[in-house]
Amino acid sequence: MPELIILGSAAAIPNLEHDNSHMMIQTGDGVVLIDCGTAPMLRLERLGIPTGDITDLILTHFHPDHISGLPLLLMSMWLEGRRKALRIYGLHHCLKRVEDLMGFYQWGDWPDFFPVAFHRLPENERVVVLEQGDVTIYSSPVCHVIPTIGLRVEAKSTGKVIAYSCDTEPCQAVINLAQGAGLLIHEATGESVGHSSAAQAGETARDAGVDSLYLIHYPVGDSDMAKLVEEARVAFSGDVHLAEDFMKIEF
Repeated sequence: MPELIILGSAAAIPNLEHDNSHMMIQTGDGVVLIDCGTAPMLRLERLGIPTGDITDLILTHFHPDHISGLPLLLMSMWLEGRRKALRIYGLHHCLKRVEDLMGFYQWGDWPDFFPVAFHRLPENERVVVLEQGDVTIYSSPVCHVIPTIGLRVEAKSTGKVIAYSCDTEPCQAVINLAQGAGLLIHEATGESVGHSSAAQAGETARDAGVDSLYLIHYPVGDSDMAKLVEEARVAFSGDVHLAEDFMKIEF
């Protein structure tokens, strides 16, 4: 059975208990990493998962809290002797900047660097990103301040579906992405340009007809973080949870 693990749940400013929002999926045939927070290899080490198990990396967009750990992750893999290829998926806007960033580190000159294959995704709804093991992952563009994708993860054997909004304002694209999903992981940064509040996440969950809502990418360090759940429940009558680092969701 596939498993999604929250590696980080914070918005742009992390703390000791909450890393920047990113997650991983164990498909049965490998590990798919979704975004690359501050130091994903440390989160994986705590879980007892070698970085060598990562087969694929999906980058939702090029903002520091979602890609800042990438150069160190690639260097760690290289120093550990990785030889197999790593597949990286994202929009052209993101991948072009990743290539430029790694160019500053002159990664082309690192001896015996493992192959990296970039897969540029079209900005269309329900694009198949990859199929691996029991899992198919789709992407759709959402409404952030730069080109950004949300994701839909389907398990073939169980028929269960998880949708992930990523950073976005409320928009029809997220509702479409989450339609028919059992669980929606939705950001709750706050009501600002390119983002959503917990209350708005609840409205999206209601409109998409999902069963459960997990709030992620929320401001941390606030003693009233639990109030986000209550805000989401105003519009959404299903189960509402606050995503926490190292939370595991089987589907």
